[in-house]
Amino acid sequence: MAERTSEILVGAAVLAVAGAFLFYAGQIAGFTGGQGGVSEYTASFRSVEGITVGTDVRLAGVKVGTVVGLELDPVTYRAETRLTVDENVVLTDDTAAVIASEGLLGGSFVEIVPGGSPVEIEPGGEIYDTQSALSLVSLLMKFVSGDSEEAE
Repeated sequence: MAERTSEILVGAAVLAVAGAFLFYAGQIAGFTGGQGGVSEYTASFRSVEGITVGTDVRLAGVKVGTVVGLELDPVTYRAETRLTVDENVVLTDDTAAVIASEGLLGGSFVEIVPGGSPVEIEPGGEIYDTQSALSLVSLLMKFVSGDSEEAE
């Protein structure tokens, strides 16, 4: 009887740990309902190198949203990006979306740089001021080849 009780306790502990892990993974991935509502915006980038669906959208280093869609515009050949942002974050029409990096070896994320305009972007609107990621390889190639854009 004592052996059966210990098996039940070990099984319950394994299930509790598995449940805690799933809850934690859901929060990290943004699947659980701990947040309020979100608003969706679009932004058009020349290059979204390092960005995928699920990448963080941050404001002042704090995660406020997620990249939920990436598509190539067949006319302009720009990457049309759909972002969700916490509905409590108000974006103005001079807000910028910048693809930033966490360092040389770190991952990339979309950084929201707030503007000072009194005019808000409505949910579903577009962030027009965008800046693509700098390619480290192309910068190194310019440096090595001595190619610079000096004013004459």
